[in-house]
Amino acid sequence: MTPEALLANWTEAWGALGIAAAPDQALCLELQRRYGEPQRHYHTMQHLGECLVWFEREKALAERPGEVALALWFHDAIYDVHAHDNEARSADWSREAMRAAGANEEAAERIHVLVMATRHDAVPEGRDAELLIDIDLSILGAETARFAEYERQVHAEYAFVPDAVRLPRRRAILQRFLDRQAIYATPRMHALLEARARTNLQHSIAAR
Repeated sequence: MTPEALLANWTEAWGALGIAAAPDQALCLELQRRYGEPQRHYHTMQHLGECLVWFEREKALAERPGEVALALWFHDAIYDVHAHDNEARSADWSREAMRAAGANEEAAERIHVLVMATRHDAVPEGRDAELLIDIDLSILGAETARFAEYERQVHAEYAFVPDAVRLPRRRAILQRFLDRQAIYATPRMHALLEARARTNLQHSIAAR
């Protein structure tokens, strides 16, 4: 997305929460800086931009589109490849930011829950969580070249882990998605991405 499109998405999301004046651009720019950190190869502005493009296409499905958009902005805000609590720390930051901006407590908590859903340790529940997770997992159904790039990017983030450990772990993660009855919950994303995602996953698992 262009800087102008990113700012428009950011401003519209806050407006949907009933906050006419979005937090100053410092927070928006700080989030973009975080997504540009050097340890990231996949969880970057490319990933955030792809997510927001999907959101703009599918936001009519959301019950609370502003909350879904802001959850996407924050879902990988903190990304330490050596840590296991990135989602929790990102979710906590989102809640603090909502409160500081004057969002009501219910909205702050719902966004916190949405960010936590990106741990992918359970099938999402509720329309907004389903949409958010489908968007976050859209990369699995990407065209062949983009999926291959994604695979390289993920491996680059965890290059410090020995292959004997990293490759079986990665295979297990991908297999868990493949074992789901459906990877995508929303009808249009399921129709567009499900078959290709399963092909991508099968090829990736077989190659390890």
